[in-house]
Amino acid sequence: MGRFLAIYHGAADQAEKEQLPEDQQAEFMTAWVSWAQTHQHSLVDPGAPLFLKKLVTAHGVEDFTDSKTGYAIVEAASHDEAVQIFAQHPHLLLHPGNSIEVLDCPPAPEQAG
Repeated sequence: MGRFLAIYHGAADQAEKEQLPEDQQAEFMTAWVSWAQTHQHSLVDPGAPLFLKKLVTAHGVEDFTDSKTGYAIVEAASHDEAVQIFAQHPHLLLHPGNSIEVLDCPPAPEQAG
């Protein structure tokens, strides 16, 4: 089994997020819970939202913003199987243009010696 990191990207700006009606927010949460229950055998970490962001470089630290809104970690037999876990994720329907990256996370190479 491999491990895969899913990164959710949101296409809505802050104003669009704030205008999302409460009933649509509740519908999303119900759909998310259903998705998580369906895939609970694969979920290593169901994830969380991503809020405050800092970029650390050799030159210092700075705040930044981007489209990343959350993450999850799953185990699957293949990358294609991991992708299928997210193919019907409710995040994709919340706002037009939302997307999910699914990244293969192979084990770290063993150190020699």
